[in-house]
Amino acid sequence: MLVRQKIQGPSLNGLHITRIFLLVMLVISLLAGCNVYKFTGASIPPDVKTVRVQYIENKARYNNPQLSPQLTDKLRQKIVSQTKLTQVNNDEADFDISGAITQYDVSTSGISNQQVSTNRLTVSVSLVLLNRKKPGEQPRNISASRSFDFSASLTLTQAERQLNDEIIRNLTDEIFNQLFSDW
Repeated sequence: MLVRQKIQGPSLNGLHITRIFLLVMLVISLLAGCNVYKFTGASIPPDVKTVRVQYIENKARYNNPQLSPQLTDKLRQKIVSQTKLTQVNNDEADFDISGAITQYDVSTSGISNQQVSTNRLTVSVSLVLLNRKKPGEQPRNISASRSFDFSASLTLTQAERQLNDEIIRNLTDEIFNQLFSDW
């Protein structure tokens, strides 16, 4: 059997793909560098460089002692890791975020055979964003509320242990999206 081999220069297909790839990378770089688009989804005015996230107090009727420090810490971490903002702890921050947990209530959400089968924990947070780069502008109010269902066979303490990471993650994501997706 005779095998023929065609000797060519660089493949036109390979050259075409390389050019398209380079063009796409150039466009992405330009868009990211011009603050037109950010891959984290966070849209922040270019003159804003610093943020202060004040301690989120628990002003709800029921006080879960772990929730305030964990929510505050997770929100700080998310802002620093997913934006170009620098966390500061003084009154000179460009963005100043303060707020409180305003609701932490349990209610019945499911009944089976005339017995409570599912309970619902509802957690709400109210925040205020002060933009010091725009002194005449009113502070922006932000509210986040999430509900978490759990088996009625669990005590509240057991449910809190089980749901804690989900509560912190979901509230942090919702707060972050409301803070930085609306410019």
